[in-house]
Amino acid sequence: MKYYCIGIKGTGMSTLAQILFDLGNDVTGYDDNSEYKFTQKGLDERGIEIFYDGNHEIDPDTIVTYSVAFKEDHKEIQRVKNLGLKIVKYNEIMGEVIDKFKSIGVSGTHGKTTTSSLIRHILEDYIGCNYFIGAGDGYVSPDNEYFVVESDEFNRHFTVYHPKYAVITNIEKEHLECYKDIDDIRNAFEIFANNTSKFIVSNGDNTECRKINYKTKVLFYGFSFNNDVVIQNLKLTEDGSRFDIFIKEELYGSFEIPLYGKHMVLDACAAILIARELNVPKDKIFESLRTFKNAKRRFAVENYQNTIIIDDYAHHPTEIKVTLEAAKQKYPNKRLIVVFRPNTYSRTKDFTNEFKEALDVADKVYLTEIDSNRERQSDYPGVSSNSIIELFENNKAELISNETINKLSDELDSVICFMSCAHTEDLIASLKELIDNTPKEEE
Repeated sequence: MKYYCIGIKGTGMSTLAQILFDLGNDVTGYDDNSEYKFTQKGLDERGIEIFYDGNHEIDPDTIVTYSVAFKEDHKEIQRVKNLGLKIVKYNEIMGEVIDKFKSIGVSGTHGKTTTSSLIRHILEDYIGCNYFIGAGDGYVSPDNEYFVVESDEFNRHFTVYHPKYAVITNIEKEHLECYKDIDDIRNAFEIFANNTSKFIVSNGDNTECRKINYKTKVLFYGFSFNNDVVIQNLKLTEDGSRFDIFIKEELYGSFEIPLYGKHMVLDACAAILIARELNVPKDKIFESLRTFKNAKRRFAVENYQNTIIIDDYAHHPTEIKVTLEAAKQKYPNKRLIVVFRPNTYSRTKDFTNEFKEALDVADKVYLTEIDSNRERQSDYPGVSSNSIIELFENNKAELISNETINKLSDELDSVICFMSCAHTEDLIASLKELIDNTPKEEE
């Protein structure tokens, strides 16, 4: 079959395009942004052609799908409609693909990508697996029995999935542009949970996870002693994290991961429980975890001369806070600077105070203007990055851009953490140029 993916450089769409290609389909795509994005790597490796204008022909038997970032009135969507091409929703195509395998759906407001990547890593090491991970990573082989799929709650996408196994990492307020309130969000997760046929692991420390009426066998995990699975003896060091897992009050095993922060330990625990359910030996799980490297733009550390640069996908207040705390765990003696690019006006409006509290973990805060590819600023009067900056005292927070990156001139011996689900490559490139052009002190 032939597929045409509009918005093909989006994290989800890029992954879907790669999977469709691996299944033997003819795949091409369109994107507005001709600049290189990290999600493009897998597309380029497969030779998937990307178009940047509407001048190319499309075969009439092509199936079209498009990213939610593209509005109905977008010129390319209008063009394929005028051509009479069949259009199918992205999540419906994904649902049809994963139904061909024993799927493991990983859901949650935060931690989906890391948990999916951990499960993928363990299974790849032991039995092989297919995967759909929202960092632009996708792969399918008909020979693999299991399929790990990051299951996104945005616009209720995951409610059309029917996994055999599922993870719910947490449930919080998010995507309030398409949900009414926390009850509405939890109800969507309940649909996902009850679409799961065999086994669920769910974060029992999370109040909303506990409220779900589960119809499928569920195992609760967390740090609290009222869980079925309890994480104990946690040690967070500059080298990573070590912890014990007790199942029904009996020690299952001791594990270590080269990851930072309690949130990462929770993600690892969920992955361990899924692997255990799939009969992966405990020693194999242990060895896999020790060699794990996180997904793209998840606490990605680069030492650039004397500057430590961290690039992270965090875009929700909870994610920002735990990631900054993880940076402090790894670099306790370094000054911590955060450069945050807010994404969408609605999220900025809904979480203004929470963003301030989360960013306050850093020693100095910089924000760019809001990046939004699916909302219009005119629909959110008065909402800007300054809405957050104004909440800080003593000039702790201020605006920054590529043109004003020299504001970081006095911070080149620090840890500088770039955060956004939007692009950060331009800011990091500007910082590196600043570092290269800064005279070095003579020893």
